[in-house]
Amino acid sequence: MFPKLRFKEFDGDWLKLKYKDVLTIKYGKDHKSLNDGDIPVLGTGGIMRYVDSYLYDGESILIGRKGTIDKPQYINEKFWTVDTLFYTEIKENIVPLFLFQHALEVNWLGLNEATGVPSLNTTSIYNVDISIPSKEEQTKIVTFLSAVDEKISQIKQKHELLSQYKQGMMQKLFSQQIRFKADDGSEFGEWEETTLEKIGTFLKGKGISKADIVCDGQIPCVRYGELYTHYGEVISKVISATNIDVNNLVLSKANDILIPASGETQIDIATASCILDDGIALSGDLNIFRTKENGIFLSYLIRSKLKMKIAQLAQGNSVVHLYATQLKGVELNLPCLEEQTQIANFLSAIDQKIEVVSKQIEQAKQWKKGLLQQMFI
Repeated sequence: MFPKLRFKEFDGDWLKLKYKDVLTIKYGKDHKSLNDGDIPVLGTGGIMRYVDSYLYDGESILIGRKGTIDKPQYINEKFWTVDTLFYTEIKENIVPLFLFQHALEVNWLGLNEATGVPSLNTTSIYNVDISIPSKEEQTKIVTFLSAVDEKISQIKQKHELLSQYKQGMMQKLFSQQIRFKADDGSEFGEWEETTLEKIGTFLKGKGISKADIVCDGQIPCVRYGELYTHYGEVISKVISATNIDVNNLVLSKANDILIPASGETQIDIATASCILDDGIALSGDLNIFRTKENGIFLSYLIRSKLKMKIAQLAQGNSVVHLYATQLKGVELNLPCLEEQTQIANFLSAIDQKIEVVSKQIEQAKQWKKGLLQQMFI
């Protein structure tokens, strides 16, 4: 048995084994009594603290025992793991990074036997199937996939740098450290102090439960939760649709700004998205701000300079709420419409570049996934 995609210098069948044949599982331990130091303590979410003692020194695959069980980690240094994270000792005939690449493709959630918090036991892990080539072929595969990972890492770094650039430019633009000029080269006037109530009106969305969303719906719609999970400052392409009677819906006008009326935290709820199209159904739990100012500009402003101010208005414990009566009084400095548009266009152009890089990251991940499926058995 051998994989579909293989380096031409290798032949012969791979050895069919179980994880019990290639690694030994070890339990993490409590770290609270340890002194601070420079050795990482790892949990399923990553590094928790640094201490002066270690459980293991060297290459190891870390597998979640409880909680986040579907994100194995690779490490090659002294470390400590907590009791929710297994660490492993790798057998001598196995290249640890080869095993790690295989572990990334295992359906760990499918091995979960708990009804509450996801959990794995040693028996389930030991019974995972794995096929192994010679150590030389393992090394060749690992070298190739490491180069692929490095390329993905470079694209992610580009994405991070663009995101940082965007944040820095928003800070400078909205504090007026950087100003645009008019098309004729003249300076724009001073920004005016105002409130949201003075520059627009608030409406409320209506209805549209999760059950009302259908694949072949005739009316495009936006639900408030999608502002957290999908949309950025601008909504140019709507992802959901419904067949609710249009007479029972609140429909958008192009340039409307959508602000959640409820959320999990004060910081989360202080967000906004400008919708570019008329006739989009807007669900309940959405504050709709309708204005003749540039909605894209205001969405960027709300998500940055006004974010903390709006967050402080939200009320509630397990669920926080934000009402139009609170938002009306939010104070802001507003440039003329022409300068608003220039700022909105500039920031939108950065977001378009970020979106291109995001797609490159996803494409690279899918390419690697395809490689793994063909290079492993």
